[in-house]
Amino acid sequence: MRRRKVVYGIMMGVCLTLFVLAWAVVPRFSPAAAVGMSVVAAVIPPFAAVVANWGVDRTDRRGR
Repeated sequence: MRRRKVVYGIMMGVCLTLFVLAWAVVPRFSPAAAVGMSVVAAVIPPFAAVVANWGVDRTDRRGR
């Protein structure tokens, strides 16, 4: 469980960093790169949720 929380936190930190950089810094140099970074950042949260919930159903069925 702890490892999943750490991985989730890292993924969401990367997501937040990408959004901040894509909206504040990168558009000055390359608007296309900023759009690409925003798209990648928008895709990360669903995968982070899957990682955070991986194996939850298996442990619930065994009563643990």
